[in-house]
Amino acid sequence: MEKRTLVLEAIAAKEAAYVPYSGFRVGAALLSKSGRIYRGCNIENAAYTPTNCAERTAFFKAVSEGEKEFLAIAITGDTDDYVYPCGVCRQVMAEFCDPEAFRIILAKNEDAYCSFSLGELLPGGFTAEDLKKVKKETK
Repeated sequence: MEKRTLVLEAIAAKEAAYVPYSGFRVGAALLSKSGRIYRGCNIENAAYTPTNCAERTAFFKAVSEGEKEFLAIAITGDTDDYVYPCGVCRQVMAEFCDPEAFRIILAKNEDAYCSFSLGELLPGGFTAEDLKKVKKETK
């Protein structure tokens, strides 16, 4: 799939954002290994802590429908600059994605975007392998 196609899906996803507090919409489009695209938007909450990012919304929708292998995600926001995923979203990505193969596409608009591997944006991410090491060391 072309990166631009995924970017256009992220731009469309941004339209559904619920942002009554910040006014800052973010859209994400997650490409699963099966070829299906899951859209996500940010969803704010008056208590702030329950707010959910667009990237996690897309991942949680996909996982809730049985997907657990992913190839790429496109992310766009209401700014003229690139919107990077927060640390929590990067950690969620690390749960399901190969850090070297999974691509994160950041888009200013449908024609201006850049791409990184998850490993580039989350060096040393905490994974299930790290938990296995911890369990061995504490026994």
